Amino acid sequence: MMAEGEKRRGLSKSCALLIVIAGIERYAFKGVASNLVTYLTDVVKMSNSRAATTVNTWSGFTFMLPLFSAPFADSYWDRFFTILASSSLYFVGLVGLTYTAFDGSRSTTKTISLYFLYTSLSLIALGLGVLNPSLQAFGADQLDNDLDHDRETSLEVKSNRKSQFFQWWYFGVCVGSLLGVTVMAYIQDTFGWVLGFAIPTASMLLLILLFLCGCGVYVYADSGLDPKAKPFQRILEYIKGAVWRRSKITLVNNHDLNAMELELQEKPLCNCSNTASTTTSKTLANEKNCNHSFSGLETVKLLLRLLPVWTMLLTFAVIFQQPATFFTKQGMAMKRNIGPNFKIPPATLQSTITLSIILLMPLYDKVLIPIAKKITKNEKGIPVMERMGIGMFLSIIAIVIAALVERKRLMISKKMKTSPNSSDPLSIFWLLPQYILLGVSDIFTVVGMQEFFYSEVPVSMRTMGFALYTSVFGVGSFVSAALISVIESCTKSRGERQNWFADDMSEARLDNYYWLLAFTSAISFLMYIVICKHFKSSSSRDGQ
Repeated sequence: MMAEGEKRRGLSKSCALLIVIAGIERYAFKGVASNLVTYLTDVVKMSNSRAATTVNTWSGFTFMLPLFSAPFADSYWDRFFTILASSSLYFVGLVGLTYTAFDGSRSTTKTISLYFLYTSLSLIALGLGVLNPSLQAFGADQLDNDLDHDRETSLEVKSNRKSQFFQWWYFGVCVGSLLGVTVMAYIQDTFGWVLGFAIPTASMLLLILLFLCGCGVYVYADSGLDPKAKPFQRILEYIKGAVWRRSKITLVNNHDLNAMELELQEKPLCNCSNTASTTTSKTLANEKNCNHSFSGLETVKLLLRLLPVWTMLLTFAVIFQQPATFFTKQGMAMKRNIGPNFKIPPATLQSTITLSIILLMPLYDKVLIPIAKKITKNEKGIPVMERMGIGMFLSIIAIVIAALVERKRLMISKKMKTSPNSSDPLSIFWLLPQYILLGVSDIFTVVGMQEFFYSEVPVSMRTMGFALYTSVFGVGSFVSAALISVIESCTKSRGERQNWFADDMSEARLDNYYWLLAFTSAISFLMYIVICKHFKSSSSRDGQ
C-alpha cells in the first residue's frame, strides 16, 4: 500500500497537467507534420524528392534547435516564461501556415508564396525547438520536488517513479500523436487544408490557456542559485581560464606570482569531507551539491562521453523519418479503397505506430519488465542501453520489411503497365508490419533515450539532457535530407540508370534506398554494441 501511495504521489497535479499539455502539443505538431509531404506535392506542386528534403530539413531544424537554446534555458532563462514565449511563437507560425492554405485556396492561379510558407514553417520550428525540452524539463522539476519531499522513499521506488513519469509522458505524447495523425489527415484529405491547419492552430491556443491556468500548482525552480553552479557558465570559465593561463606565461614580480597562484588554484565546488564534527544533514547536503555541481572541464568531459552513443543513434533517427516522407508516398501508390466511397489517407497509417505503442506499453510495463527483472536480477528489468539496442535492432527489421514490400509493389506495378488485365495494385495494408515494428522499436529506443540522457547529465543541465535527446532526431533529419540529395544526384536518369526518387512511383526505386538504410543501420548497431561494453553510466561511476 505504501508503494502504491508513493506512485500516486509521483504524478502530482502539475505533472498530470503538463502531460496533457505535451499531448496537445503533439496533436498540433502531428496534425501538420504527418501529412506535410502530401501538402507540398499536391498543393505546392513540389517534386517527391524536394518535398521529402523540405520535410526532413524542417524536422532537422525543429529537433536541432534545442541544442542551441538549452544552454540559455539552463543558465539564464526562466523555464515558465520560456515555455510561454515559445508556445506563442509556435502559435504565430501555425497562423501563418493556415493563411498560406487560405490564400492558396482563394488565388485564381492556386499558387502559394514559398517565402511566406518557409517563414511560417521556420516560426513553428523555432517555437517547437525551444518549447519541447523546456516543457519536459519543467515537468521533471515537478517530479523532483515531489521526490525531494518524500525523504523516506527508497532509491528503488524513486527510480521506478521516474520511469513511470517518462512512460506516462510518452503515453500522453502518443495519444496526442495518434489523434493528430488520424483525425487531421482525414480532415485535410476530405475537407481541405484550411480547416486542416486551422484546427492545430486552435489547439495551440488551447495549450497556452491551459498552461496559464496551472500557474497556481506549478513548482518553480529556484532562480537564485549560485551562477557558478550553472554548467554552461562553468564551460565558459574553463575556456577563459585556459586561454588566460596560456597567454600569461611570464610574470613580473611576486605580486603577479601570488595572483597567478590564486588564479590557477583548484577551488572545491563543495565540501565533501565527512569529519566527526560534520552533522548528518550537512553531509547529505554537501553530497547532493557534489552530485549536481560540475566544473567546466567535467561538463565538457560529460558531453564528450555521451557523444559516441549519441552518434550511433543517428541511423535510428533516419529510419524514424521515413513514415512521414517515403512511407506516405509509398501508400499513395497503393490500393487504398475500403468500400466504394472511402479511401484511406496514406498519412493515417502513421497512427499504427502510436496505436501499437499505446496498446503494447501496458504489456511492456506489466509483463515484459517483471519477467526481465526476475531473469536479469536488475531493478529496471532491462537496462536503459540494452533497451535502446533492442529498439535499434527492431527498426532494422522494419526497414528490411519495407524494402521487401516496396519490391513487391514495383513488380505488380510493372505488370499492370505491360498487361492491362493484371491484378489490382498492392493493398496499403501491406505496409502495416513495417509501421507496427517501428512502433514497437519506439517503446524501447525513444523512452530509453529520454531516460538515458536524463540520467547521464546533472540536474542543472536537465534541459540540455533533453536537448541531446531531441537533437538526435534533428541531426538524423539533416542526414536523411543530405542522403536524399546525394542519392538523387547520383541516380538521375542517365541511360538505363533511374532516379530512386522519381515522381512516377512505378519507376522509383525506394526499395534500394531502404536496403541502403538497413545496411548502414546494421553497421551502427554493431558499433553501438561495442560502445555499450565499454560505457560506464553516471550511476555506476558514482557507486564506485
